Amino acid sequence: METKITFRGISLLIVTATASMFFYSCGSSSVENTGEVNDTTAMKEDTLGAISRPLVSHIYTADPSAHVFDGRIYIYPSHDIDSGVPEDDLGSHFDMKDYHVLSMDDVEGKVTDHGVALDIKDIPWAGRQLWAPDAAFNNGHYYLYFPVKDKEDTFRIGVAVSDSPVGPFKAEARPIDGSYSIDPAVFKDDDGKHYMYFGGIWGGQLQRWSNGKYDADGSKTEPSEGPALRPRVVRLSDNMLSFAEPVKELDILDEQGKRLMSSDHDRRFFEASWMHKYNGKYYFSYSTGDTHRICYAVGDSPYGPFTYKGVILNPVLGWTNHHSVVEFNGNWYLFYHDSQLSGKTHLRNIKVTALRHEADGSIATINPYSKPLM
Repeated sequence: METKITFRGISLLIVTATASMFFYSCGSSSVENTGEVNDTTAMKEDTLGAISRPLVSHIYTADPSAHVFDGRIYIYPSHDIDSGVPEDDLGSHFDMKDYHVLSMDDVEGKVTDHGVALDIKDIPWAGRQLWAPDAAFNNGHYYLYFPVKDKEDTFRIGVAVSDSPVGPFKAEARPIDGSYSIDPAVFKDDDGKHYMYFGGIWGGQLQRWSNGKYDADGSKTEPSEGPALRPRVVRLSDNMLSFAEPVKELDILDEQGKRLMSSDHDRRFFEASWMHKYNGKYYFSYSTGDTHRICYAVGDSPYGPFTYKGVILNPVLGWTNHHSVVEFNGNWYLFYHDSQLSGKTHLRNIKVTALRHEADGSIATINPYSKPLM
């Protein structure tokens, strides 16, 4: 079945076949720069038929956490730079040093870069590598949650506070007590409670916390056998600055109710947690890392357990795949990234496309290109 819609000012053709959804598009976005602007390289020739264009091209951006505050979309991405650090399996080449906040009044509208919202030099306990952040609003304040390695080179999660969704944000003097690993994602439930989902294996160090304490000499990867390592979930305190309870492990189960296994790289959790709620169900989505998919699982509680359901986004250009899901004006959207601008895995660009929940609650799989990745 073919359906034509308009998205970001261009015509899109949706071709539905089983659970797949393809968006064919060509177009551009505009950007208003209110912060420091760095030149990027010219965009690589699109030979794959990308479904979406980069939202901004004056800086490299990745890991987009999108939220709607007061009727406007705010995006909290990583800010990729080329610092000259050699590439390795631990992600050392992702050596980010600050965060920008982007905003838009509509998915088809102009994107505003509000400049630097937080710099690593203004985080007292930080060592290196500002990775994927998220944000939340409560008590009249905005909270920016971020993972960064401390002075001992261990990832912790910090929080910074502002009276504005675009910052500047002032970091707390210490990381959140009991926090570790990477990729915090904060979800507000209907009762007003906030939950943080986090964790990432390999370079995200989650496997080094298997015994409740950090082992600096622990594995650089994951167990080759047994159940897969689990993402973490914890309810935040009312002040949004601390955990209200001990951190819990989150179960992702197969169709038979058994935990996914470490060897199941097509489905097991790697990093990039996100939570959204649809028709009373909790949708936990995440990246599979070395198989480069965004997958999702569904449950009846913010703590799970969650039953694996399928793939939201197939692999993109570049090694990483990281996303967020947001509802805006009654429609659902997937924010994600690829390396279309640079062709380099550590210099990425964020994008957005429509997301569809089917009548049975499943999510239609999105192919990011009209042609297959080779």
